[in-house]
Amino acid sequence: MEHRFFNLYSHDFARVAVAIPRCRIADPAFNALETIELARQAAQQGAVLVAFPELGLSAYTCDDLFQQRALLDACEAALRAIVEASATLPVAMVVGLPLRVNHQLFNCAAVVAGGRVLGVVPKSYLPNYGEFYEARQFSAADCAVTSELQLLGETVPFGAALLFEVENMPLLRFHVEICEDVWVPIPPSSFGALAGATVLVNLSASNVVVGKSGYRHQLVGQQSARCLSAYLYTSAGRGESSTDMAWDGQALIYEKGELLAQSERFLDDSHVIYADVDLERLSRERMHTTTFGQSVRRHAGELAKFSVVRFCLALPLDKALPLARNVERFPYVPSELKQRDERCTEVYNIQVQALVQRLSASAMSKVVIGVSGGLDSTHALLVCAKAMDRLKLPRSNILAYTMPGFATSERTLRQARQLMEAVGCSAAEIDIRPSCLQMLKDLGHPYSSGQETYDITFENVQAGERTSHLFRLANLHHGIVIGTGDLSELALGWCTYGVGDHMSHYNVNASVPKTLISHLVRWVAETGAIGHAGSDVLLHILDTEISPELVPGKADGQPEQKTESVIGPYELQDFNLYYILRYGFAPSKVAFLAFSAWNDKEAGNWPNDVHVVRNEYDLASIKRNLGIFVDRFFRTSQFKRTCIPNGPKVGNGGSLSPRGDWRAPSDSESTVWLNDLVNIPDQPVA
Repeated sequence: MEHRFFNLYSHDFARVAVAIPRCRIADPAFNALETIELARQAAQQGAVLVAFPELGLSAYTCDDLFQQRALLDACEAALRAIVEASATLPVAMVVGLPLRVNHQLFNCAAVVAGGRVLGVVPKSYLPNYGEFYEARQFSAADCAVTSELQLLGETVPFGAALLFEVENMPLLRFHVEICEDVWVPIPPSSFGALAGATVLVNLSASNVVVGKSGYRHQLVGQQSARCLSAYLYTSAGRGESSTDMAWDGQALIYEKGELLAQSERFLDDSHVIYADVDLERLSRERMHTTTFGQSVRRHAGELAKFSVVRFCLALPLDKALPLARNVERFPYVPSELKQRDERCTEVYNIQVQALVQRLSASAMSKVVIGVSGGLDSTHALLVCAKAMDRLKLPRSNILAYTMPGFATSERTLRQARQLMEAVGCSAAEIDIRPSCLQMLKDLGHPYSSGQETYDITFENVQAGERTSHLFRLANLHHGIVIGTGDLSELALGWCTYGVGDHMSHYNVNASVPKTLISHLVRWVAETGAIGHAGSDVLLHILDTEISPELVPGKADGQPEQKTESVIGPYELQDFNLYYILRYGFAPSKVAFLAFSAWNDKEAGNWPNDVHVVRNEYDLASIKRNLGIFVDRFFRTSQFKRTCIPNGPKVGNGGSLSPRGDWRAPSDSESTVWLNDLVNIPDQPVA
């Protein structure tokens, strides 16, 4: 059914939740009611997993009350109520309570779903320092002498080495640890992740002191990053004893080091936070990071202790379920202004440092660059200028040439001249039309006899003449040719192979996508790095429609070609590039992400809504341009990427160098990717 495309579970996302209930000390019946109500809310929101705080059924601050049979019996009765309620709730719950096992008392997490206790995990590390005295009441997990316990009339798996897997969503396998377990040098969840858990759950109480909130973020964020996992973290809130401690009820959800959701702290009422975790992303990151597998091999003895508890959940697949997760439209460019400035600074410095090293290693003091008045050559020229400054060489050592051809517009020619003047490089102009005419005549091309034949030969003669001039100029002046083509063009094969813009001595833009280059140029303009006049010309360049300017237009001085009308809008194709290159997602998932990113969910444009709002890229546009991308990327363009010049990798979004991130055959087919496009509806359904 078409609505399945619009359901996050169809694309290996899972909605998870962390609940912070208001509690009463030593009142398990009340705490169970709060737990059930929050679990019901989580299920209504489409979540399949919800975590509650440590010892949440009793409250953490019971101290020696944990030795009272009445309290322990009441906790088991509260658990029974939760188990009974779970029979009608399609969500797995992880709840905390004290449990008696073989004459010992354990601080436990019980995993409940479908009217059953699926397993019980005892706490491995008991803090007994500072304000903590857990070893006074509890035994640690490794004190257990059994791997099963009798609970509520059933035999239940018991131990710290348990994993829980949803059978009808096998990428959702989770591990549970409790509070202090993540504060130790090697948390139990590290082994849980190596044993296959994609989601790590921590039931914590964790009183609050100054600075602790930030440290929790560091712990949880780093654990999720190292384990290539999602991490759900709970802590106790309102209701715990304030005899000697205070509680802030902090809840966190991280995915591979990225914060997806966090609660407001110090709330009076019970509350739940949600996040949609990309399970496929985590799985693919582990496949890609082969040292993860090496760690599995190294710790095989520890991992052999784990057992998997499998169960089914009724996934909410019968309706459209939009992604409640921020998907950036520009994955290469941070949306937050401060982070964007930091990204631009770092990318710029990476490019500059790489060029400085290449010039130093080759004992060259001059660079040769073609300046078109367009975006890519503008940014490359700015990098060259900064490199000369770093080398304490004059900017006149940048030998910049603008080379007008048959379709060069007055606008771009003017911008090239103004830019070279603002940068302070050695500027020159070479009209390539005479040499192009000679070559066209030598070839017997119809244009040389007056016919308006603007074919690929006509275009590539111009591109080749420019590059040929640059290489010979580099020979003459003892410099190196700086390439200007970007990552987006390499992905789409939008460059002239060999003697053309495909080739240079060193390409500073090789792994920088078009969307990021535009922000880099704007960033230089806004900082005023090349003066007020220079900033003005940079802004004009940014407003210029992207064109190779190789085919004359019908209007005088205007080029016929518009790049994005042929290969699709760069902002959409960069989105496709990121998710296909970085994660290897199927086109249908990329389209789902693109639809989530480019359509305003608040405007009611999801398929189960009556009012459908068309945004800049509707589903038909996304599907059409994705088809262009996968065919050009997989079938027609790899031979160009197989022999590209050296250039620095700048981001974790990947590069296309055959010596770096991407190795692929030049004669691949695109069939399997194009076939997957049939899974994308042409339009949202009402």
